[in-house]
Amino acid sequence: MSGRAFGIIFSNMHDESVHELTSQRTMGSIPYGGRYRLIDFVLSNMYNSGITKVGVITKSNYQSLMDHLGSGKEWDLSRKREGLFILPPFGRAQSGIYKGRLDALIGIRSFIHRSTSDYVIMADCDTICNMNYSLPLESHIANKADVTVICKQRHCDTADTMGDVAYMSDKGGRVSELVMDPPQAGDYDIGLNMWIVNKSFLENILDDAQSRNYQSFERDILQQGCDKYRIFKWDFNGYAGHVNTIQQYFHTNMDLLDSDIREELFFKYGHIYTKVRDDVPAKYSDSATVSNSMIADGCTIEGEVENSVIFRGVSVGKGAKVSNSIVMQGTKIDRNVKLNYVIIDKDVFIKDNRILMGFDSYPLYITKGCVV
Repeated sequence: MSGRAFGIIFSNMHDESVHELTSQRTMGSIPYGGRYRLIDFVLSNMYNSGITKVGVITKSNYQSLMDHLGSGKEWDLSRKREGLFILPPFGRAQSGIYKGRLDALIGIRSFIHRSTSDYVIMADCDTICNMNYSLPLESHIANKADVTVICKQRHCDTADTMGDVAYMSDKGGRVSELVMDPPQAGDYDIGLNMWIVNKSFLENILDDAQSRNYQSFERDILQQGCDKYRIFKWDFNGYAGHVNTIQQYFHTNMDLLDSDIREELFFKYGHIYTKVRDDVPAKYSDSATVSNSMIADGCTIEGEVENSVIFRGVSVGKGAKVSNSIVMQGTKIDRNVKLNYVIIDKDVFIKDNRILMGFDSYPLYITKGCVV
């Protein structure tokens, strides 16, 4: 794929859906799986697919994202030509912060125009998967499509369709209709917030969107243009975790405890890369008991951990029991603490003898830097 396509990643597009986790960070920099950030997956997928030019659109709270991405060397995107580009929210003079996806793309119009590739792969950070973008790109070219939407079939309940876009198509895969937030339960081809677009087509619709004050790519362009444009879908059959609520964030982390999912997610089409931190290995005392859990480097475990994801530098005191929980970086859990179905953000201190419990469908969230 090298040279045929460049990438655009939207780092903030779904911040409001997981506001608990994004009050002090952007969607793309949400911690995941012990040592990763959500943006690592889409960025690694692009690199593994041979894409050597990637622009990351930012909006707010993106200091931690910039610190994480750095020059892009972990993804081999620190280059004299092409490489990784951080695109601030003020793309045009006096334009203000963008209001929607199209507004954001109009703000980086010069970045798009200067690119020499024929195709653009656009993606958000809310989907966790391991994907080779060469496969949908070949389908896009074969179909002579204007836009190819990457989808996955999923059963939707009426209670969990917020933000979902369902695509209906004919036998050849051409999209005939799309529905925002499907009103009825059922099996749908749900968009993964990933699209392949012809560069020339994208530039044309951005000119039209600017003159008509359009903001939503799905509603104003795709939904209204099903008859006018050649819009096709491409079905992804692998694992795809969707982080659109705090509950889904919890469950996508718990999915990593399944060895089959873990193997597919981190190795299927190439490794998932992240910022390297040279830390000491995790330390386990004689009193430690760990089962079916992921423990990152730099941790000190003296208590019991089961069915949990523990990030870097966490300490679990003697007599403490951590079950079915996510504990982020730098958290200290004192002696005899009991945690069950809890999400603990970074740098939290849980004092002796505290008992915190949530439920599988409603995990308890403890915000960053708290003392409990």
